[in-house]
Amino acid sequence: MSVSQFNLPDVGEGLTEAEIVSWKVKPGDEINVNDVIVEIETAKSLVELPSPFAGVVETLLVEEGVTVDVGTPIIVVRTGDGAASPPASSVASAPEREVGGPAEDLVPRPPEPEPERQAVLVGYGPRTTAAKRRPRKATAAPAGTPAAPVQPAAPAEPAQPAQPAEPAQPAEPTQSASQASAVVLAKPPVRKLAKDLGVDLTTITPTGPNGTVTRDDVQAAAGTVVAPTAAPTASVTAATTTGTGWDGLPREERVAIRSVRKATAQAVTTSAFTAPHVTEFITVDVTRTMKLVERLRDSREFRDVKLSPLAVLAKAVCIAVRRTPDVNARWDDAAGEIVMQRFVNLGIAAATPRGLVVPKVKDADRLPLRDLAAAINQLAATAREGKTPPEDMLGGTISITNVGVFGVDTGTPILPPGEAAIVAFGAVRKQPWVHKNKVKPRWVTTLGLSFDHRLVDGEQGSRFLADLAALLEDPGNALVWS
Repeated sequence: MSVSQFNLPDVGEGLTEAEIVSWKVKPGDEINVNDVIVEIETAKSLVELPSPFAGVVETLLVEEGVTVDVGTPIIVVRTGDGAASPPASSVASAPEREVGGPAEDLVPRPPEPEPERQAVLVGYGPRTTAAKRRPRKATAAPAGTPAAPVQPAAPAEPAQPAQPAEPAQPAEPTQSASQASAVVLAKPPVRKLAKDLGVDLTTITPTGPNGTVTRDDVQAAAGTVVAPTAAPTASVTAATTTGTGWDGLPREERVAIRSVRKATAQAVTTSAFTAPHVTEFITVDVTRTMKLVERLRDSREFRDVKLSPLAVLAKAVCIAVRRTPDVNARWDDAAGEIVMQRFVNLGIAAATPRGLVVPKVKDADRLPLRDLAAAINQLAATAREGKTPPEDMLGGTISITNVGVFGVDTGTPILPPGEAAIVAFGAVRKQPWVHKNKVKPRWVTTLGLSFDHRLVDGEQGSRFLADLAALLEDPGNALVWS
């Protein structure tokens, strides 16, 4: 039995990396030569890669969704023991080998009468560099080609067709390739850790399955290489990372990306590059709304509930949505449908010590102003304590982000995934304003609306934003539109 690894090949597009989209096999599966084993995505296209081996899948070295460089080992296959194997004249049939690099060296073909046959990746022709490689093969194996792979230790004769060794030094490059094969069995995160710690993978004795270098191996080796690695850059390190910064804290601190921050990053990145965003703004005289809030705060119904202009805006959103339901819709790409949602699960963005969260007020359109204000206060308090349950984070239809609480006039918010619109509520300030043909100090704010242009046209977005402004400028409009 022998173990062979398959490196991510250059698929002939001049690219240096690709993303592992989906594995078509799993450990324990039996595969034959040219069976599709993985689908990768480059910057240009999706490509299915065939197997150059016949045998049993031992290990998948790279997880789906990970981007790796060309030449990185991605799979280990157990060959031999009666499993169908490539012909003896095909590429790299030595007991232990790596496959990767240029496309013509990847997949073996059945024997052909031509003496200078070239193995190519299924679906791709030879690279333009193939003409430079043929003379090496011709001079490396003038005779006895089938027998060369079973004699890899011959130091004096360059009779190894699978090894692109320099003609002047046939034995040493082959030995280096064998050593590289033994140490490259490490997953990309482990490689990155080794790079960050300054550890040379070739110096590590692997303890993982099939000779795989593990994270523990790298961390253990880091203790033995810290001194020599740090010595050349000691002055730089001391100048940039040691000592103290402001308030007596360390100059640098590394915080793992996890929890709320990681989820937020994934969500906004997905949204930003999936939904085409459009943002519009409108400046509003909200003096009447501010007077309404003051009156209601003194009323019996609101004595035990904290009422804020945000609650009035939330109510205005629920009313305006009925007049422009497209801003409350959902894009279902898988089904090829637009889902019109005739209810409002209102998201309220909340800044917490753990990051931004957007809990939802379920069926907000059914709540009177008092209950809506109480629900918003409860969601905010729960979020600040870091106790927002997962169900409160799901199912939103439209959201509000109150950037005004930080003194910011407005912004261009990113849509929460799956929602068609989000409203930015700016700071409410007294400003000079023309009122009844006179310049007077009035309470003024700016609203921003970001919307998904797949679902909401400019006309619909503008109409919805204008309705919000009209409701805040004159809350009496709610009696007419409700």
